Amino acid sequence: MKGHQTTIIDIANALNLSKSTVSRALTGHPNVKTKTREQVLALAAQMDYQRNQLAISLLTSQTKTIGIMVPEFLSFFFPKVIIGAQEVLAKAGYNVVICHSNESYETEMANARGLLASRVDGLLVSHTKETRNFDHFRIFERKGIPVVFFNRICEDMAVSKVTVDDYQGAFRAVEHLIETGKRWIAHLAGPDSLQNSRNRLNGYLDALKKHDLAVDSSLIISYDLTLDKANIYVNHLLNLPQPPDALFAINDPTAIEALKVIKARGLRMPDDIAVVGFSDDPISALVEPGLTTVAQPVTEIGEQAARLLLSQLQNDDDRFEPETVVLPTYLIIRGSSRPS
Repeated sequence: MKGHQTTIIDIANALNLSKSTVSRALTGHPNVKTKTREQVLALAAQMDYQRNQLAISLLTSQTKTIGIMVPEFLSFFFPKVIIGAQEVLAKAGYNVVICHSNESYETEMANARGLLASRVDGLLVSHTKETRNFDHFRIFERKGIPVVFFNRICEDMAVSKVTVDDYQGAFRAVEHLIETGKRWIAHLAGPDSLQNSRNRLNGYLDALKKHDLAVDSSLIISYDLTLDKANIYVNHLLNLPQPPDALFAINDPTAIEALKVIKARGLRMPDDIAVVGFSDDPISALVEPGLTTVAQPVTEIGEQAARLLLSQLQNDDDRFEPETVVLPTYLIIRGSSRPS
């Protein structure tokens, strides 16, 4: 048997008040006497009253809900971004619906349809590595629903974006390896569909050029970010006639997989080969040797993305100008590259 859902009418009848008085008391209206408000709030808590958000959304054309779409939960990165965004949105009175695309373009499109059907007020999104067509996000734009990309962004959409300085982070990482005497530096790159992969590759290339080191295409491998492939490609690089004396990896999970392969082969780090990752995954400080990595302000990425979205939601001016926030990175040097 379905239980009765407490309504404003129930509270009004119990206290002999009008529905409008109870409604104003529940929403903190200043014209309600303090004693009356306290009585209403106490009885509402006692009767387990819940506001009818569906009815409110029909009246206000707002659901007070934000969609957040991320491509994976395997690393620490996206959960931490979500925490940052959720804290900012909660303070502004918004709930969040989190969708996980599992690096699948088809799942991402289905998630987008679901969020549209749920009438979210805005969308924060980091797209999958398979995504090359962004029409499912352009629908939000056409419907006047603000979209903010973070980390993995669409360059062709006139929306706000939050990224880190991937180019400078990669440049500094490779320059650090060069400064320690490394000259044959490999790069395990991410898919070229991702802008941050391309920016990190360009930082790697420009660091080599600055120091007059030859670019050898056999030392650059772009792959799909699956760790079994990382294992295969690290072994391939180490089997080359002239194996690399250093490796710059697209991210920390890739770099940590490289550490495993290198240690299994009995090679010394950083003497035989040095390794640098990207993102400062908490595990990077726990592995042996500690992983040198490019740190990025992960929580702040989520916070900034949420603030950009709120700014657009709260701005009634039709002349919207998208913003791009680029956050700094910094190098953390540990034993995988620090000479003994």
